[in-house]
Amino acid sequence: MTNRIAQAFARKKKGLLNIYFTAGYPTLDSTVPLLTALTNAGADLIEIGMPFSDPLADGPVIQQSSTVALKNGMNLRVLFRQLADIRSQVPDTPILLMGYLNPVMQFGVENFCREAAAVGVDGIILPDLPLDDYVAEYQEIFQRYNLRPVFLITPQTATERIRRIDDLTDSFLYLVSGPGTTGGANTQAEGVQDAYFQRIEDMKLRNPRLIGFGIGDKASFQHACQFAEGAIIGSALIRALDDTEDAPAAASRFVQSVLQ
Repeated sequence: MTNRIAQAFARKKKGLLNIYFTAGYPTLDSTVPLLTALTNAGADLIEIGMPFSDPLADGPVIQQSSTVALKNGMNLRVLFRQLADIRSQVPDTPILLMGYLNPVMQFGVENFCREAAAVGVDGIILPDLPLDDYVAEYQEIFQRYNLRPVFLITPQTATERIRRIDDLTDSFLYLVSGPGTTGGANTQAEGVQDAYFQRIEDMKLRNPRLIGFGIGDKASFQHACQFAEGAIIGSALIRALDDTEDAPAAASRFVQSVLQ
């Protein structure tokens, strides 16, 4: 089966941009226009947020976008309907869904995986999915539908757990840059943060790494790329979409400001 995530990392060894946006924000019908605009502007991976009313890892910017998206009428059924034809427009760029376990369980894990695979989703990020639960209950289902899990690693994650995460996926490792939620100013001192990134690099893990949380512009993106294959930006893009008449154009300009 095609592994678009592996292909993306094979095409570009360094400086990959994974860009996050919330499905159904700023309008219910923004999802596909934003996805295509971000891809055409040069994003290497696309991470679509599945809005949820209690997003534990998300900062205020993404929380607010989730609130708006839910009010707009976004839910998993609508999202899968919107993505039904996406692979005719975006054939090669990896698409990941990021969200929380509760809506996925309400939808039905197998139903969710079946629908995600049918529209061409490549990977799933569920920050509140315990590793042991994934192995015991969901790994076989994910594998059946060729969906690759992505797990978060923080500065506090033990070495043994990092190696276990590395063994359990063949996508990438999501390195959380420091404590806190997405979109906040990074409270980690840069030297401490860099030592953490270096510790991970020295482990010689088999999966590539992307750094997220607190990455918001060209300078922070380039700094993160010194320690990983690329970085993840979410909140800064959401802010760039606020109060804009043309969300896809604003998204395109934002990506270009990071990459050029």
